[in-house]
Amino acid sequence: MRVGVFTPLLSQLSAESVFKKLKAYNIDTVELGTGNYPGGAHCKLSMLENKSELKDFKSLLDDNGISISALSCHGNPLHPNKDTAKDYQEVSKKTIRLAEKLGVPVVVDFSGCPGDSPNAKYPNWVTCPWPPEYLEVLAWQWDKVVAPYWIKQAKFAEDHGVKIAIEMHPGFVAYSPETMLKLRAIAGKTIGCNYDPSHMFWQGIDPIAAIRVLGDCIFHVHAKDTQIYDRNLPLTGVLDTKSYTDERNRAWIFRTCGYGHDAQWWKEFISTLRMFGYDYVLSIEHEDSLMSPEEGLSKAATFLNGIVIKEQPGAAWWV
Repeated sequence: MRVGVFTPLLSQLSAESVFKKLKAYNIDTVELGTGNYPGGAHCKLSMLENKSELKDFKSLLDDNGISISALSCHGNPLHPNKDTAKDYQEVSKKTIRLAEKLGVPVVVDFSGCPGDSPNAKYPNWVTCPWPPEYLEVLAWQWDKVVAPYWIKQAKFAEDHGVKIAIEMHPGFVAYSPETMLKLRAIAGKTIGCNYDPSHMFWQGIDPIAAIRVLGDCIFHVHAKDTQIYDRNLPLTGVLDTKSYTDERNRAWIFRTCGYGHDAQWWKEFISTLRMFGYDYVLSIEHEDSLMSPEEGLSKAATFLNGIVIKEQPGAAWWV
């Protein structure tokens, strides 16, 4: 297992400057955004149509000793606005094609969220089973929108030799282990998850226990923490819609690794991932509103490099 970085936190820098900076933290693996929500500051989809640009980018990676763990294009491909959905979907397809050309095995995306009918203008995330029309909306979403799109998209990715890692996130149809596994059961094993423990914490899901539920469904992992504020939680519950910058009044906020949970927790998290077959990358994602990107990156890199399990386990003498 090794530490990597999701690079949008350094979007103001050139790709070459980012690679050199990460080397100083003993990091040589990156997750690159290609568009949609993460933007594409360090990885241009124009490379698909420009062989010279693609060659130069590969050389830049090789010259700096950098590998890519995943290309990320988080968006809402199921958006009820057809033009908006089409834009998200096109970026996703281009990202899969570019991953194939770059030899990157994983593309990270969101599952998306439809509206409540074919005439809807905005996404409608169903969070409870009553009144009964909510379950009717949910059934329509999965049967008429979610399943048709993801079955087709999974086949497209499979044809290009790429797996899709869905980041479980409230606001989208796959937000929990149960809904993630439901999507995988529908679309097949080309679909798995980009596992971000911070999103489990604020839903009240034990991230370590959930690894045992997800098993080989985990294709990629984000390293990000969450701090729960017990003083505010009784007022708001976990579905807190206040701005992320209203830290004093929120029930929880995203934190740099080690600032929500200590090293012992992260050691157990990493060990359990390893126990269930994940031996890939912990990709640092910075969304800590109390720290600058530079400080968040520095602290997370130092913290994780000190506890990550880098060597393959050997057989015990009694085996």
